[in-house]
Amino acid sequence: MSEQPAAPADHARQQLEPAAADAVRAYAARTRENADQLAAVLEDIAANGLPSVEDCTPWEELRETHLARLASQRPAVA
Repeated sequence: MSEQPAAPADHARQQLEPAAADAVRAYAARTRENADQLAAVLEDIAANGLPSVEDCTPWEELRETHLARLASQRPAVA
């Protein structure tokens, strides 16, 4: 395989507005938190096995709860 030429070093990066930079940092923090939660669940499953069916919530119930939450966040249409 041939190597791609290195990008020229004379391209300056465009700085974000402070509010946009804060929003990107907040998104990164939420994403990192979600990834940490998922990793903890996977590590628990690896260490202890899958939970029993009685301890689980059916996906249909989770879906309906999530859809209801999304609907409550949406403004009502006249």
